[in-house]
Amino acid sequence: MPPRCWQRSPLTASKRHPSSGLRLSYPESVAATDNAHEWVSFEDAKEERTWLVDVTFLTSRWNCIFGKGCKGILEEDASDLVQGCCSYGAHFSDEADIERVSVAARKLRSEEWQFRADGLRDGFIEVVDGATKTRLHHDACIFLNRPGFAGDPGCAFHIAARRQGVPHLKLQPEVCWQVPVRREDLVDELGHVTSTITQWDRRHWGEAGEDFHWWCSEAPEAFEGPEPVYVSLAPELTELMGKRNFAEVRRYLDERLAAGVLLPHPVVRSKKLPA
Repeated sequence: MPPRCWQRSPLTASKRHPSSGLRLSYPESVAATDNAHEWVSFEDAKEERTWLVDVTFLTSRWNCIFGKGCKGILEEDASDLVQGCCSYGAHFSDEADIERVSVAARKLRSEEWQFRADGLRDGFIEVVDGATKTRLHHDACIFLNRPGFAGDPGCAFHIAARRQGVPHLKLQPEVCWQVPVRREDLVDELGHVTSTITQWDRRHWGEAGEDFHWWCSEAPEAFEGPEPVYVSLAPELTELMGKRNFAEVRRYLDERLAAGVLLPHPVVRSKKLPA
């Protein structure tokens, strides 16, 4: 789901990192804005593409708190429902996404998928307003196991992935495994692509995002994970960027963490959480 436009923050000044060749962007005045992020950009060695990476988010301690304080994305606190961001179903990105998920769904076991019988009998895909998405069942995604299910609550694909020993992104719809990391692509008039790797914010959901009672990338309780995002979500970032590009970014971020010179995430700064 590429954006229609992209714009660099005006609060940056560039400097080339001596060992990696990556171009750093430092906020000239963090105090100038509460939501300042630090960025790093570099040219893809094999494509006509520039990568722009959100250093502040990728080095933050954001982690998914599904079932551990997540309030969901309904219009009021829905902690008791334990639906996470699965209340509206997942929109598929293309035919390949639909086919991959369909194959994976038919391989799910009854102890992994609470609504397997319903899904296989009545279907697990629906079209709403021209968009193809996972079907809703009892007011949430049909692949979401509810509290009390013997096979564990949460996404059936997550449970199956653990059994199979594969990353869950190999089974889930693309939008599910990408959140909260977002890749935005912009093609200029000469065909050059700028790909931005950043966090998924309310605004990326359009007008619907403004109705969310709660969203994880702005919630302090979601920024207390044991590892930085670029470590905990390495499989997702590798899939989004490719092995070579992510390895280059990871080396750079490892150096930055070791040096201890980083701009804390705005949520961390505002709530004075441990960086």
